[in-house]
Amino acid sequence: MENFIEHIRPLYAWSTENTWIYQVFIIVFVSLLLSYIAGKLLDRLYARFQKTRNTWDDALAESARKPVRVLIWIIGIAFAAEIIHAKTDTPIFTAVDPIRDVGVIAVMAWFLLRLINNVQKNVLQQHASDDKPYDRTTLDAIGKLLRATVIITAFLVVLQTLGFSISGVLAFGGIGGIAVGFAAKDMLANFFGAMLVYLDRPFNVGDWIRSPDREIEGVVEDIGWRITTIRTFDKRPLYVPNSVFTSIIVENPRRMSHRRIFETIGIRYDDMDKMHAITDEVREMLQTHEEIDDSQTLMVYFNAFNASSIDFMVYTFTHTTVWTEFHRIKHEILLKIADIIASHGAEIAYPTRTLHVPERLLLGRDDEGDAPDEDAAPAPAGGQ
Repeated sequence: MENFIEHIRPLYAWSTENTWIYQVFIIVFVSLLLSYIAGKLLDRLYARFQKTRNTWDDALAESARKPVRVLIWIIGIAFAAEIIHAKTDTPIFTAVDPIRDVGVIAVMAWFLLRLINNVQKNVLQQHASDDKPYDRTTLDAIGKLLRATVIITAFLVVLQTLGFSISGVLAFGGIGGIAVGFAAKDMLANFFGAMLVYLDRPFNVGDWIRSPDREIEGVVEDIGWRITTIRTFDKRPLYVPNSVFTSIIVENPRRMSHRRIFETIGIRYDDMDKMHAITDEVREMLQTHEEIDDSQTLMVYFNAFNASSIDFMVYTFTHTTVWTEFHRIKHEILLKIADIIASHGAEIAYPTRTLHVPERLLLGRDDEGDAPDEDAAPAPAGGQ
């Protein structure tokens, strides 16, 4: 027995002198356990909050899942590092406190950024499912401003935590900002161009826009701080610097109130006597058509004497502004106009040419080589 005690006495003495190792182990184990419990708890809360229509609760639970677990690990490891520092007095562990503070600030900023993104995504999904009108451009702008605010604030707080004077940093930023402004004037021009787009609202995300000044046409997909992304109709992405929109004309067809049908239709000169009846019937058809807005300008009139036809104009507006629906209506109306022309025994004209031949023109010799008889009947005038 005495031999056994003699053998374990050194081990007991070592364990008594190095109790800090057990403390570090316990702290790491507790941090692992708390991180696991917090993750499971937040997962259950997120699953429960998803069943509600509140856009904040599930966004809050989803945003906190990863940051909370990282925060537990940061605090636990920092606590364990302080115990090691107190025992070993190693210089490297003097950086534990500032690293812990910076880590906590970074985790809080990370949580806020995730919360902003999740709330924005939930609002978009809720309005899309409810078919409610919403302004996606304003939502994107608010989200970007909030994210920029969180990042800048977190950066200044980190500087203050590390011992830097915020007033000095701001003063230096004011002086350096002038130099940076000259060096990055294009970037600043794009930034202020984005601000003008958000304020003036010439277009929103999802609008079809085009510019007669530039070869720009397509659907707006995103309005960023530097560039606006436009998807052209052949599905190519077009990246336009925001400063461009301050100096060009932008047309927004999506905001039109009506779409116009403006066509010129020609009939034969032989059908001149039927022009009045045809235009009257076409006008009556348009006035009674349910897809045509008769409160807008509506004109069907004989328009011009053309080279191969006599033309009348059709000028009217549809209720719809949807491009595909407009062409369906236009297709239907043009076919009805063709039926009206045919019902009056007239025909739509196409380019023709009539050749008038003088009566006494000698066309040639007959088969026997003799000249044609001058007393013969004259050749008919006209031909096609």
